[in-house]
Amino acid sequence: MAEIDTQKDVYLFLHGKMDLKEKATNALTAKGFSADKITMALPTKVGDIGDYMAMLWMPPNPDHIKIQQITKVEHVEPEGMIGLWKGVSKEDIDTVPLE
Repeated sequence: MAEIDTQKDVYLFLHGKMDLKEKATNALTAKGFSADKITMALPTKVGDIGDYMAMLWMPPNPDHIKIQQITKVEHVEPEGMIGLWKGVSKEDIDTVPLE
């Protein structure tokens, strides 16, 4: 597992489970991430190389958060709900239980 820099930005993907936003944020802050660094992921803005993606996993009934580090960002034409994230490459680095 890569060492996590908890001061980097974290883009949170809820996959439509808005009712789990607080639970997911609490799990990430318990992991050490700063609450002010956790941002809801939007299809119109992606993170930078080295930032993190945190997504509820596995839809449709997630029981944990998959943490991924952004390794590459390519310019792409936005596509559907994925938007600009279509051009982001990432690497799985950790998981956090949704408790």
